[in-house]
Amino acid sequence: MKITGPEAEPIRTDFLVVGAGVAGLRAAIELAAAGRVLVVAKDALEESSSQYAQGGIAAALSDEDRVELHEQDTLAAGDGLCDPKAVRVLVEEGPGAIQELIEWGAQFDREGSRLAFTREGAHSRRRVLHAHGDSTGREISRTLYLKAASLANVSFRSFSAVTDLLLHDGEVAGALACDERARTAVPIYARAVLLATGGLGCVYADTTNPDVATGDGVATAYFAGAEISDIEFVQFHPTALHVEGAPRFLLSEALRGEGALLRNSAGERFMPRYHPMAELAPRDVVSRAIVSEMRREGAPHVYLDLTHLDGDFIRNRFPRIYQTCLQHGVDLARQPAPVHPAAHYAMGGVRTDLDGRTSLKRLFAAGEVAATGVHGANRLASNSLLEGIVYGARAGRAMREFCDAPWLEGEPPAEPRFPDFEVSELRRLATERCGIIRSGPELERLLEELNARPFVTAPERRRALYELRSIHTVIRLIAECALARRESRGAHYRVDYPEKRPEFQKHSLLRLGCGVRFLENR
Repeated sequence: MKITGPEAEPIRTDFLVVGAGVAGLRAAIELAAAGRVLVVAKDALEESSSQYAQGGIAAALSDEDRVELHEQDTLAAGDGLCDPKAVRVLVEEGPGAIQELIEWGAQFDREGSRLAFTREGAHSRRRVLHAHGDSTGREISRTLYLKAASLANVSFRSFSAVTDLLLHDGEVAGALACDERARTAVPIYARAVLLATGGLGCVYADTTNPDVATGDGVATAYFAGAEISDIEFVQFHPTALHVEGAPRFLLSEALRGEGALLRNSAGERFMPRYHPMAELAPRDVVSRAIVSEMRREGAPHVYLDLTHLDGDFIRNRFPRIYQTCLQHGVDLARQPAPVHPAAHYAMGGVRTDLDGRTSLKRLFAAGEVAATGVHGANRLASNSLLEGIVYGARAGRAMREFCDAPWLEGEPPAEPRFPDFEVSELRRLATERCGIIRSGPELERLLEELNARPFVTAPERRRALYELRSIHTVIRLIAECALARRESRGAHYRVDYPEKRPEFQKHSLLRLGCGVRFLENR
């Protein structure tokens, strides 16, 4: 795949948005009045983590709620590592962002004429909006796509995986996209670039994320020299369906919010032994409790039990979840579902300010790929869609400052080299040595194995090879930061350092060519 020939004619646009989830679409809408916007998707436009977000979107909109309570819950879940300024932005701008979605046609579930709210883990109030029961992300994505597509300045390009950022004297000039269908690499020049590439769950063997979530945004930014922060904090969703041959389908936290119980293989409810909030404890607590029960009993999973709830309520409130489980032989109204934790969400990523600016000029990031400081060490349930919308809009507004900036000619990237690993082997190593429960010796062994093998060239540059490079890079970054953080906090748990330590109440930071260091909040 070469950057020559007619098929690889450079593209020029005012603004490049990499990713078509809620953060990217919301930014594109904000940018449309300032110039031409190209939204590039790695796969089909609808294939993003946003589409799979079931539970809902949190905002202080109900009569019983206040912005201050949402703020307190977010800070508590973040286990001492949230950036208070970032949290304040999220909760204050959240209600207005939801009202805007409703004005654009988003159809959230209602009870009569009033919005319907549910409660999820670590929330003190029922503040989680949902759509079509358990398809909230899909409904928000639909709304934002229709809005963006209606704007003359917004265009889309699918099946184009961005593999490298193009640089000019340390500034981002654009990106290089691997067009899988045309079998060519296409340079895309832009006055400013937004990374909205989503998550990295596919670096692990078990994940609720779609196959496209291979950490490309983090890896691409890292290779360009951008700062990466808090990447060791990976949230494992406690309850993914665990049936042989079935995908690790997420069973939303909203199920527990509506009364579902966790039971071990002996049928005993165990969460009250681990936390006062029982099934509604923070996700890191629930995931570790499940792993402890499984290890204690030698069981492959535990069970999520809804059989004490009304069957019609289950089918109507969670239609997509109910039907998917039924397809895999589990009738939630009649039998408990086998569940196991699975990698779900990255709290860290490309370090940004409150307007999405990264450490590289003209490069912005929003959504799961970004480390805004909102989530701290452990994301509060249903804050992710809200973050994508609020910070996607803020990044879009900030990018407008480059609307009259000149295009820069990017330097061609170095000849790519790829790790001599199979993807399945990397994912197994990450799960075994850098998963829910970690230790210093295991992390050191992981890094030794990752660094022991050579990088090789390839005759043909396919998307799968770049994904392999991304997975290898992200696992190494997670392991380096996890090894340096000699404590347990939020989603990061070290058996050799099981307590929080005040000297580590800081954000990890690393960039290409530099070791891990720790910084206070902005």
